[in-house]
Amino acid sequence: MRSYFLILILFAGIFGCTQTEPTDTVEINDSDVPDSTTSAPQDTQKPNLDEIPSELIRPTDLKYLGAFRLPDASGGSSWEYSGYAATYYPEGDPEGSDQYPGSIFAVGHDHHQQVSEISIPTPVISSNIEDLNTATTIQEFSDITGNMFGELEIPRAGLAYLPAQENQNNGKLYFSWGQHYEDSANPSFGWSELDISSPETAGPWHLGSFSTYTTNDYMFDIPENWAAENTPGLRLATGRFRDGLWSGRGPALYAYGPYNEGNPPAAGSTLEMVTPLLLYGEQIGTDLYIQSDESMAMDYFAESDEWSGGSWLTTEEKSAVIILGTRGVGNTWYGFSNGVVYPVDGTGDEVYPDVPDWPHDARGWWSDDIEAQILFYDPADLAKVAKGEMKTYEPQPYAIMDLNEYLYDPGYDYERGKMYSLGAATFDRDNGLLYIFERLADEDEKSIVHVWEVD
Repeated sequence: MRSYFLILILFAGIFGCTQTEPTDTVEINDSDVPDSTTSAPQDTQKPNLDEIPSELIRPTDLKYLGAFRLPDASGGSSWEYSGYAATYYPEGDPEGSDQYPGSIFAVGHDHHQQVSEISIPTPVISSNIEDLNTATTIQEFSDITGNMFGELEIPRAGLAYLPAQENQNNGKLYFSWGQHYEDSANPSFGWSELDISSPETAGPWHLGSFSTYTTNDYMFDIPENWAAENTPGLRLATGRFRDGLWSGRGPALYAYGPYNEGNPPAAGSTLEMVTPLLLYGEQIGTDLYIQSDESMAMDYFAESDEWSGGSWLTTEEKSAVIILGTRGVGNTWYGFSNGVVYPVDGTGDEVYPDVPDWPHDARGWWSDDIEAQILFYDPADLAKVAKGEMKTYEPQPYAIMDLNEYLYDPGYDYERGKMYSLGAATFDRDNGLLYIFERLADEDEKSIVHVWEVD
């Protein structure tokens, strides 16, 4: 196991990220690293909750219900190093008799990138993991992509369920897959059937001409009434944040609907019906790298952030779009976890420091500390972006919710190569239940799922 972690940390340092898929060769190009090597301490001031309009969901509207554990390995994978993509399925587990109907489809081990369907047990509030209930396997792990993406280095994934749209006869699992370093704008999107043992995979497709550094990660459904008014026919939201400045200075979000362009669209085709909702920078042509400056940054932005999940929350009277993940706090720098800065000016006369001893030998973006957080966005702001009334980098979070107090293993753990806290999120809209994956929290580095009720 120690050898595994040494390999994991080595690759995470090279690419400035979190998790790895070993390859035979690695090319390092320091010119690809943004020029900025350090950032000032992040302002810890949060938005004023007293100014939140009554139609918006507040952090205090989220009531913590507890957590549950994930089942044993099945099929071709396990729940170790898991949880980067998930979606709620309202028709799942029809024989379940508790207060938590439906099921969850989620991605398992990072190295395998397979999907399993699990039940939702009653969550338990306890500081002892052994007290938690454990989900059961409904469908074993399977590859829903038909191996269309091949081997991925430090994968990114998105997953979302929608009932039948347009000319479809049944609901689908929509997905995206990418990797930390994208050398070109590869097609990243597709769908599969709900029987994941026979997925009948469709895709892959390009998402317009947008950079894959801003598209192929978290994914969730858009409420039908909001989409009808602001993004007609586009019921899926997808986006990505890549550490550093490659994807802009905050998380991105787009609305799309592949069912409008074929049933299914042709493999390798480009989906043209895409509407940007959030981008902290500017897409120039088909460039992979988003251009930005400090005037386009999300409030409290840090290069070491890791935004990994999202959901569109609704109640009868309130709503919010949330993006969640791991925020870097305090000083931020490119280099090593013990504070040693790695120069990337490209002037040719830099003095490169010695690589520190393990466990501080992972090179990438670091901060003094990390916090698990939820960012709350006003859907009305995203509607203005969709209609061209606001620039994509103008919306700002109206509230921020810290989650560290709920987690079993918050913060860095250098010896385990742990640089993040959260993975995916998914929302049961009918029952107001929000599910969030805490990565590497259980034994054997399995995820744990936390549950909130949106009151």
